[in-house]
Amino acid sequence: MNKPKITFGKISFTKASSEGGNSGENPQNEGFGTFGKNAPVNKLNQAIEEIADDLESQHVKEVMGISGFGRKAKNFDIAEQIAKARQVPKRNPVQSQEVAAKEEEGEDEDDVIGPLPPPDLAAGTAKTAQKGSDSEESDEEEEEEEDEGLLGRIPATHEVAMQHGSKAVIALSADPSGARLASGSVNYDLFFWDFAGMDTSMRAFRTLQPCENYPIRSIQYSVTGDRILVVSGNSQAKILDRDGFEKMECVKGDQYITDMARTKGHTAQLTAGCWHPGRREEFLTSALDATLRIWEASGAKQQKQLIKTRAQGGLKTLPHSCTYNRDATLIAAGCADGSIQMWDTRRMFVNTTHCIREAHARGSEISCVTFSHLGTQLASRSCDGTMRLWDMRQLRKPLFTFDALYARYDTTDCVFSPDDAVLVTGESLDKGKDAATLHFFDTRTSERVHEIPVTDSHVIKVLWHPKLNQIFVGCGNGTIKCFYDEKRSLRGAKLCVVKTYRKKKHVEVVGTTQVITPHALPMFRQEKSRSSRKKMEKDRADPVKSRKPDLPITSGQGGRVASSGGTLSSYVIRNLGLSKRVDDDQDPREAILKYAKEAAENPYWIAPAYAKTQPRPIFDAEDGPDAKKPKTE
Repeated sequence: MNKPKITFGKISFTKASSEGGNSGENPQNEGFGTFGKNAPVNKLNQAIEEIADDLESQHVKEVMGISGFGRKAKNFDIAEQIAKARQVPKRNPVQSQEVAAKEEEGEDEDDVIGPLPPPDLAAGTAKTAQKGSDSEESDEEEEEEEDEGLLGRIPATHEVAMQHGSKAVIALSADPSGARLASGSVNYDLFFWDFAGMDTSMRAFRTLQPCENYPIRSIQYSVTGDRILVVSGNSQAKILDRDGFEKMECVKGDQYITDMARTKGHTAQLTAGCWHPGRREEFLTSALDATLRIWEASGAKQQKQLIKTRAQGGLKTLPHSCTYNRDATLIAAGCADGSIQMWDTRRMFVNTTHCIREAHARGSEISCVTFSHLGTQLASRSCDGTMRLWDMRQLRKPLFTFDALYARYDTTDCVFSPDDAVLVTGESLDKGKDAATLHFFDTRTSERVHEIPVTDSHVIKVLWHPKLNQIFVGCGNGTIKCFYDEKRSLRGAKLCVVKTYRKKKHVEVVGTTQVITPHALPMFRQEKSRSSRKKMEKDRADPVKSRKPDLPITSGQGGRVASSGGTLSSYVIRNLGLSKRVDDDQDPREAILKYAKEAAENPYWIAPAYAKTQPRPIFDAEDGPDAKKPKTE
C-alpha cells in the first residue's frame, strides 16, 4: 500500500529594511514561508483578513501598528513617527526649540500627552527631585551604618528582672527554641522559667533540688531541648527531663583506686559539663580527679571514654571547664595550671592535639573556654582578672587580652554574639565600685563597644540566645536580668511583660461522691456540678453569700424617722427588736390584766393541772379584822 508523502517547503525570512518598510509589499515573501510545494496561501490570507475585521483586532492593529498577524514583521517608520510628534498642540518657543533639537539629534522620545510645563518649573522640579533622591540615599546610608554598627546590634534597650532567690546564680541555660530557661544557684535550687506561661510577676513555674544539698555548678539543655544535664558539687551528674524528673544518674567511681582509667566514674567533685552538639545521647563532664569523661545517656554504668589532663611535667592538673566546638571535632579544657588543652575526637585521647601552656596565670582557675560559632576563634576567661581571644590557626599568642576584669566565682563565663562580632563577659563587684558591669568587646579591634551596669552585686553567668536575641545575666544576689530590644528581639521575655498579673482566687473544694440517678424524683435528685462561672453568678444573686449590705432607710423627713421616735436606735428597737408595737401612753398593768378574765374563764396551761388540789385563794380585804395587837404591861 502506497503511503502519502509529507514534504516540507523552504522556510524563508525577509529582513525588514532599516530605511522603512513599505506596507504594500507582497506578504508571501515575508514571514515564515509556506509548508509543502503548493500551499493554499490565498485561503489562509482570506481567513486572516476576516479575523482582522473584528473591532478588537482593528483596535489592536491601530494601537500597536501591526499590519498583519504572523505574516509580516513590524516595520518602524521614523519619518512617520516624527510627523506625528510634530502634530502636538502649540508649545512655548523655548520648548519647541528643545523638541526640534532633540529631533535633529535623533533622540527617541515618548508621545507627549498635553502641554509641557514651563522650562523653569521643569528645571526646578528636576533639581528638587535630585536633591530628594540624594537626601533619601544619604538617610538610607546613615541608617544602614547605624544598623551595621556593633552598638546597634546589642539588644539592651529594655530589661526585665527575675528573682531566683537570695544566693548567687552560678548556672544558667535556655533550650534551643527559647521557650524555657533553667537557673541553678548556690542554695541547691533549680528553677524552671516558662516564658509563655509567665506574666509580669515573673515567677518560676517549678522549683526543685535535684542534687540534695549540693550547689548547682552547671546546667545545659540538650540539642533537642527535651533533657537537661545537671552538674552539681558531688561526683555524679544527673539528667532530668523537660519537667524536672530524673532520667539518669552517672555512676560514682572508687576513690581508693589510683588509676582513674580503672574506675567507672568520677571520684571527686564535678566542675563542668556539656552536651555533644550533634549526638543526642552523648555528654561530657570534668571533675577534680584530673579527668574528663564522655558518657552515653542510655548507659550510665560506666563512662564511654576517658581523658586525662596533664601538666607540663607529666603530673596531674585539675580541669575547671570543658566544652566541644561547633562541629564536635575538638574538646577543650581549661586547667588549674593556666593551660588550655585540646583533643581531637577523631583520634585517640592519649596526647593533646593543641596545648597552650601559659594561656593564663598559673594557679588561677580558667572558669570558661568557649568556641565561636564559626569555630575559628577561642575565648578563655580566668579568675586572674583577664579574658583572652585566640585564633585557632595560630595558638602561640592570643589575638587580644582584656584586663581589669575581676572574677570572684570560678564559674564566671564569656560568650560570643550570634554573629561572632562581639565578645561579652561580666565582672564581679570589686572594692570601691557601686555596681557590677557587663562588658561588650569588638572581636576585630578589641575595643570596648558598650558597658551596662547590671546590679550592685556580682555578674557571674551570661547567656546570649541566638534565636531570641536576648541576653540573660545571672547575678550574685539571686537576680536574673534579661536584656532585650523591642524591635530586634523575639518572644522570650517580651511575652511576659505584656501580660497582667491576676490574683488567684482561693476556692474551697469539698470532695463528695456524686451519685447520678436520672430516673429519681425531682426532690431526691442531686444537683449536677456546675461550672465555676455559673456558681459565682448564683452566689452573687444570694444576698447572704454575697454579703449584700442593708438598704438605707427611705422613710421620714428632715432626718427623722416617721412615727418611730427621734433616733435611729428607737426605730431599730421598735421595728426589729419587738414583734408588736407598744405605745408609750399605755399602762403596762392594764395591758397585763386585760387577759385575766379570759385566763380565769378558759384556763389552758397551769390551772387545769392543779384544778383538784389547788386551794381557793383568800385575799386580805380592807374591811377584815384588825391585826393582833401586841401585849402591853
